[in-house]
Amino acid sequence: MRGLSCLDLFAGSGALGFEAASRGAASVLMVDSSPKALAALATNARMLAAGDRVRIVRADAVRFASSVNSRFDVLFLDPPFHQGWIEKLARVAPSILTESGVIYAEAETRLEGCGEWRTVRHGRAGQVFYHLMRRGETDAT
Repeated sequence: MRGLSCLDLFAGSGALGFEAASRGAASVLMVDSSPKALAALATNARMLAAGDRVRIVRADAVRFASSVNSRFDVLFLDPPFHQGWIEKLARVAPSILTESGVIYAEAETRLEGCGEWRTVRHGRAGQVFYHLMRRGETDAT
């Protein structure tokens, strides 16, 4: 993660984004629309002394991703299940990720990919399927 820029859509508890920051990400932008989640994110950012590397934004994930003018090296997707969020975000991923950008996604089922990004690693922890995706590559397992 060292030196990478990360976008954590549906940040929730911020576990993915805070972990990236602790591993040396240059910047982490956390997006969530829940006031309760945002308050917890702000509290945790202060407690962890995240400083300028972590920014928290209140916004709808799809609207935010459709309008942001930055590109990121890593996109974290851990949206609410059974609502089609990953499919909705597939259209905007090319405009928010760098050419070599990767997607880490958690979902209720195994995913083949997200738009141009293909799953290269995957696994399961309890009810959650996790995926690492790279542009144009295929799953090696």
